[in-house]
Amino acid sequence: MKPNIDNKGRAARGGIAAIFLLAGGCLISEAGLLATIFILIGLFSAFEAWRGWCAIRACGFKLPF
Repeated sequence: MKPNIDNKGRAARGGIAAIFLLAGGCLISEAGLLATIFILIGLFSAFEAWRGWCAIRACGFKLPF
């Protein structure tokens, strides 16, 4: 898992992680399963931002950021 995104991509992943984690936190009392899914997505996005690695780019797709 070599880094394959720059600082702009890391910032984008961090923003996505924050949005999903906040949404998951807000949904815990109303929709537990959906909240769990959102939190897991947020945690994975945070991992991608921390490592500078993007799973989609690792599969060969080119992204604009």
